[in-house]
Amino acid sequence: MSSSTDPTSAAYAQAVKELGLKKNIAKALEIPDRELTVEIPFRRDNGEIESVVGFRVQHNNTRGPFKGGIRYHEHVDIDEVRSLATLMTWKTSLLDIPYGGGKGGIGVDPRNYSKTELERMSRRFFRAIDPIIGINVDIPAPDVNTNAQVMSWFMDEYSQLHGYSPAIVTGKPLELGGSAGREAATGKGTAVITRETAKKWNIELKNAKVVIQGFGNVGSYAAKFLHEYGCKVIAVSDVTGGLYDPDGLDIDSLFEYNSANKTIDGFDQGKKVTNDELLALECDFLIPAALGSAINEKNVDSLNCKVIVEAANGPVTGSAANKLWDKKIAIIPDILTNAGGVTVSYFEWVQNLQQFKWTENDVNQKLEDKMVNAFNEVYEVKKSKQVPMRIASFMVAIDRVHVAYNLREG
Repeated sequence: MSSSTDPTSAAYAQAVKELGLKKNIAKALEIPDRELTVEIPFRRDNGEIESVVGFRVQHNNTRGPFKGGIRYHEHVDIDEVRSLATLMTWKTSLLDIPYGGGKGGIGVDPRNYSKTELERMSRRFFRAIDPIIGINVDIPAPDVNTNAQVMSWFMDEYSQLHGYSPAIVTGKPLELGGSAGREAATGKGTAVITRETAKKWNIELKNAKVVIQGFGNVGSYAAKFLHEYGCKVIAVSDVTGGLYDPDGLDIDSLFEYNSANKTIDGFDQGKKVTNDELLALECDFLIPAALGSAINEKNVDSLNCKVIVEAANGPVTGSAANKLWDKKIAIIPDILTNAGGVTVSYFEWVQNLQQFKWTENDVNQKLEDKMVNAFNEVYEVKKSKQVPMRIASFMVAIDRVHVAYNLREG
């Protein structure tokens, strides 16, 4: 992916330039520590053996164990996994969590397999990466098309080899050492960042108009918490299309409907709108919480918002971001906005190591503190250096890793 479409590589390059890092240091911080490709043979329900390919990339562990999800998707390849592992290093650093960055995946469409086949595949994959992971080495988590059940299989497989080890993965069910507040964490973090942005951009939060593209786990919880803050969520969408009500949607009812039906299609409020129409609605906050590159050269000129809050990974292309900067539409970057998930994953890991559970209130308060502190730190760099929030975020994150790198290297 070129820097014109990939905002992460462009942001890294600009941030290291702003920080004045030497080229050799910038290169050292960019290159992954280790990349592992594994063959995963497993038995299908019909008795035949199938073999698929899996990956685990460990980018940097200067500040702590590698941390990052494992995804199951047919388009997973080593380049994507490498890019996402790198992003995790900067995300954990930005939130000042004592982790590095990692990522993993298997190049399959999980819809093509039964539950028992997915279990066999998952267990075989985790056994294959066992030599390079550990509770103080590399701690995987859920990602695209993986969930608490997959984490349970991973934990059980590892525990059979090493003894009971709940801290080997995060995103587990509560009954197996998962954390209260984990399910809502990314959406909660998105709402907190939106609230803090409203303060700095002098936008009245009460009745602020919010449009959310994507009503999955992140988008639905973001809507729920923003509604509680007093915002007016005027439009949301999922894969079936969008709903729009200029007076604000009944988010409590919509949240319940979506939880029960796994879609917003059929909800009895709001006018149906297309994705393009939704993105063009006049609003204070536009929150893309679905796919990457959702805002691009083709639709960027139609946007009519004051601020974009990136809940999805990479929802704004690099070229679109440049246009938005010229139009003075601020972008609050994904590396900051959606860091609530990995933050509560860290809390889960700490609870597992301590064998002591925190209450949901404890988790939510600690999450809020982390998100607010990170936002304020980034905003101060933005102001002092006169750079976009994305560049400021990368500057904070890279500098923190660089300082640790220098201390460890002597």
